Amino acid sequence: MSEFLEVERYELSEEPPYQFGFDRRQFMKVFGGGIALIVPLTSLMAQDRQEGESGRGAFNRDLPQEIGAWIHLEQDGSVVVYTGKVEFGQNIRTSLAQVVAEELHVPIPTIRLVMGDTDLTPFDAGTFGSRTIPTMAPQLRKAAVAARETLIELAAQRWQVEPSTIRIVEARFLNHDATKSMTIADIAKGLKLVKTIPAEVKLTPVEKWTVAGTSTPKVDGRDYVTGRHKYTSDMRREGMLFGAVVRPPRSDAALEGSKSVPPNNTAVNVVEDGNFLAVAARDPQTTSRTAKSLATRWKPASETQPGNAELFDYFRKTGGQGRGRPVGSITDGFAAADQKLEQTYTVQYIAHAPMEPRAAVAEFTDDKLTVWTATQRPFGVRGELADALHIPATKIRVIVPDTGSGYGGKHSGECAIEAARLAIATKRPIKVVWSREEEFVWAYFRPAGVIDVKSGVKNDGTITAWELHNYNSGSSAIQGRYDIANQNIQFHETKSPLRQGSYRGLAATANHFARETHIDELGALLKMDPLQLRLKNLKDERFRAVLEAAATRFGWGKPLNGELRGAGIAGGFEKGGYVATCAEVSVDRRTGKVKLERVVEAFECGAIVNPTHLHNQIEGAVVQGIGGALFESIEFSNGTVLNPRFSRYRVPRFIDVPPIEVVLVDRKDLPSAGAGETPIVGLAPAVGNAIFAATGKRLRSLPLAPRGVQGLSSNNG
Repeated sequence: MSEFLEVERYELSEEPPYQFGFDRRQFMKVFGGGIALIVPLTSLMAQDRQEGESGRGAFNRDLPQEIGAWIHLEQDGSVVVYTGKVEFGQNIRTSLAQVVAEELHVPIPTIRLVMGDTDLTPFDAGTFGSRTIPTMAPQLRKAAVAARETLIELAAQRWQVEPSTIRIVEARFLNHDATKSMTIADIAKGLKLVKTIPAEVKLTPVEKWTVAGTSTPKVDGRDYVTGRHKYTSDMRREGMLFGAVVRPPRSDAALEGSKSVPPNNTAVNVVEDGNFLAVAARDPQTTSRTAKSLATRWKPASETQPGNAELFDYFRKTGGQGRGRPVGSITDGFAAADQKLEQTYTVQYIAHAPMEPRAAVAEFTDDKLTVWTATQRPFGVRGELADALHIPATKIRVIVPDTGSGYGGKHSGECAIEAARLAIATKRPIKVVWSREEEFVWAYFRPAGVIDVKSGVKNDGTITAWELHNYNSGSSAIQGRYDIANQNIQFHETKSPLRQGSYRGLAATANHFARETHIDELGALLKMDPLQLRLKNLKDERFRAVLEAAATRFGWGKPLNGELRGAGIAGGFEKGGYVATCAEVSVDRRTGKVKLERVVEAFECGAIVNPTHLHNQIEGAVVQGIGGALFESIEFSNGTVLNPRFSRYRVPRFIDVPPIEVVLVDRKDLPSAGAGETPIVGLAPAVGNAIFAATGKRLRSLPLAPRGVQGLSSNNG
């Protein structure tokens, strides 16, 4: 099952076919003068389809053979780059500017990226799956190379020399002996040119990078730290009202009736349409007060729903037939084993908990709907708006301001639809910003799951059989990299009592937790070092390299000082990258509280575009992973979330963050892969394995120790 299908399963559908078109005449009408370039995607599509494990090639299957407007050269010599990707704090605005600057030979300050605007940028399925660097960066590099060569040809014509005698340095054309120079503005002025670019262009070799591959500071970084940058929630439009939606007590409830505000309150608008009940007023306080005052009657669709206590049995009961392809003979594998092990691992629902909740501003003018919103899928949200409001997609524009994180939680467009419905009903611009409680209750969660693992192993450490059944949490990274001759790995789709969807790493965190914990358990069963057990069953050189790099930096095998201290190791792979995590923990004998003392993480994602930003991504993934590993969990009963606020939902705090050491493995011989997701997958199993090393207690459920390690005695450790 591809990750895309997994996203579909969570009600996040692909863009309708009619949205893939590109109108070249409209493009020229919008952008006017300067030089625009059209890039055929034939070879890019072929390359994307060959990237295998991620399944992302399917996203491009219906794209036209050429996409326009990747690069526009303004008459002042500045460069505008267009991409449907969005900036969510991962710093792709900077990385993409770097690769364009590298190939076009212009300074980064002359480049401006227009991102996530459905009227201006080419179609893009969305910013997720760590796909920006492996797919968008090569695309923009090819456009930039072609732009550079086109400009050189134009300069050669003007100077009446051979193009081979001209080069571009810092946005200036120089002839062979640098006696002549000319700026890009000199060439671009007064020209209107649409040029088809050959699919095959020669990119700058990684070893010759001078801009890409360096720690270029964050583009517009000062605006973010000084508060100058405007998020969606900061926006104001003339005559704007503030909207709020009246929510049912649980998600499956239908509205039976409501009591509106008194007729003399002309400053308040109440909109009721089926199950949609919302309020709009001039200020947020009036809006909120009115929404809370409405008397409503809701009818749930069912009497009862499972809660935390029944969840995992419910998954097994509702689980469908498994999907997967057995390898070898699992029967023969178990027959060849000296020892067998069977265990179950569970993962609870967790929330994305972004600091910036969902927000949208909608404006309906002259039959055109414009929505500013924080989403990872601007074109997808445009499709959702078209379907919900019965408006042609051509009359809808979605714009995504740079956004304060999403972690996979902002694929869908609920908030945008709510603001748009109110804007159309009131004929006024509307802003809707979800409260923290709405963000917890009405957004979707990272899927919970049950994973059963059964294995067989010889006494020398050779794993002969591996059987794994995952119920509900997903199939990402479900296939391991260990060399096991006989495997039966199955994913079972189930009915989820809570709304669930993409989360940083998707199901890779759950599957790595189960696999890497079970590998550790085999090591304990055999009394074999867990690192050596992994290496014995692993031929993948990239995986071996990160394990060895992390172990070396960590000092694996050296004794630890202090009572109830332990070290754990775990490895992982996903989205074309490889990770290894070593963790040291201490456990308080009296309270059972787990403290992370140190984390070392080695990461390899091919050629590195920006080392500092990659380092930051890895650190951020480790910090976020602490919550899911140790204490984050949605508590719910009968369809109601019981901990919908930060005072009851524990996220990592400064006191929880240990020293984090990052080892970057730069493979200049490999294509660059994404890094937003994979670094999170190794932390939970490494911490669980370290807790076992410290206490002798094996924890098989995430979160591992929300109330500390239970049942410690003087005999532990």
